[in-house]
Amino acid sequence: MPSRESYSVRKGEKSLVQSKSKQESNQQDILAAALGMRMGPQKPPATIWQPLKLFAYSQLTSLVRRATLKETDRAPKYEKVHNFKVHTFRGPHWCEYCANFMWGLIAQGVKCADCGLNVHKQCSKMVPNDCKPDLKHVKKVYSCDLTTLVKAHNSKRPMVVDMCIREIESRGLKSEGIYRVSGFSDLIEDAKLTFDRDGEKADISVNVYEDINIITGALKLYFRDLPIPVITYDAYPKFIEAAKFTDLDERLEALHEALKLLPPAHHETLRYLMAHLKRVTQNEKDNLMNAENLGIVFGPTLMRAPDLDAMTALNDIRYQRQVVETLIKNEDILF
Repeated sequence: MPSRESYSVRKGEKSLVQSKSKQESNQQDILAAALGMRMGPQKPPATIWQPLKLFAYSQLTSLVRRATLKETDRAPKYEKVHNFKVHTFRGPHWCEYCANFMWGLIAQGVKCADCGLNVHKQCSKMVPNDCKPDLKHVKKVYSCDLTTLVKAHNSKRPMVVDMCIREIESRGLKSEGIYRVSGFSDLIEDAKLTFDRDGEKADISVNVYEDINIITGALKLYFRDLPIPVITYDAYPKFIEAAKFTDLDERLEALHEALKLLPPAHHETLRYLMAHLKRVTQNEKDNLMNAENLGIVFGPTLMRAPDLDAMTALNDIRYQRQVVETLIKNEDILF
């Protein structure tokens, strides 16, 4: 006759098996719901359930990984280094950093070309990155450092980007070949001079430039003329490295890390542009421009190889396209 102890052990084992079976059943129900499946009272056999379980977990893991890309602790701080140039001051001059006299007749110190700060050459190495560009020193829009322009106008992004995109979205999203078709070069140059002369007051409306390709050309020219590209030289290798991943999740994670290397003004400008280009692709039926086509146009426009030989730079073109294409398609995840 079985003892009380052995009966208790068997009862405990039975309870454990039942609990495990119930837990497994709950897992099946949860994963089925996640996959949008309906499970009847008859559960699938192990030969079907096990691969299904692995697939579901891989899908959920991918979703979690992508969701974490949205979590960011970056607090935009538009710091800018001073743009010091050797300067000859007329009359007595004192250093604005150490408050000591600047001796000599010529080249007594350096002056920031963007904010006008005057300091000794040796003091310039200790001045913090707190340049606040003044519009009286920043004379142009094109070919001006992106962060300098943003700080001078006290805005998040260069005004030329905002103004051109607003104009394009108001009347050009359905235009066939938008960004691929070139506008008349003389009129694009004219639009550039208008921005340099009038800044935020520049008139780029349909009354002045009827062809929307003039505005798209002016925007592309602005990006090409930047002394430091939107995707900076420092960040360039990381973006190219990210484009080489064949697995999409790995590529997204690598791009997420690469984006952290961009200065805040560059990051914000890129975010705004990618959101706009995503809207362009949503009108592909009319404009015939998808993310791949836009990647071909904007890859070399937003990225420039830093001092690479001609062969390497040529090879990088396909990766530049892939970077922009992936940024457009996954704009909602990466930004």
